[in-house]
Amino acid sequence: MAAVAFPDLKPSGRSYNPGEYPQTEFKALNGATTRMLYGNRRTNAELSLDFQNISDSEAALILANYERVAPTADWVSFSTATGAVGAGSTLAPYLLESASGLRWRYAAPPSVSSVLPGISTVQCRFVGQLDAA
Repeated sequence: MAAVAFPDLKPSGRSYNPGEYPQTEFKALNGATTRMLYGNRRTNAELSLDFQNISDSEAALILANYERVAPTADWVSFSTATGAVGAGSTLAPYLLESASGLRWRYAAPPSVSSVLPGISTVQCRFVGQLDAA
């Protein structure tokens, strides 16, 4: 299990969800609610990256990264120049999940749309998961 660097491409759009703390909610017949917290670390963070109007060769780099990571126990690592490009120094650690212990894995295969001959748009979705130690 090892980190595999995402290709050195800058996304044109990004969305991030920090995930949640694992818990279960119980409701009594009288409406009282009790929550059972199962850990003190977030899980299932989500990161979506859009790459608009990139060359087909750049799109192929993303697909090759997916082929390298998806069938293994490896995960994707981002840098401040890729997944967190444009984010401030206080937001970037969340996008990179550098201190949380979460590891980015593909949530789904990358989606490639042809725009023009030789030009594509690629959408990637990742999920941040904790590995059992």
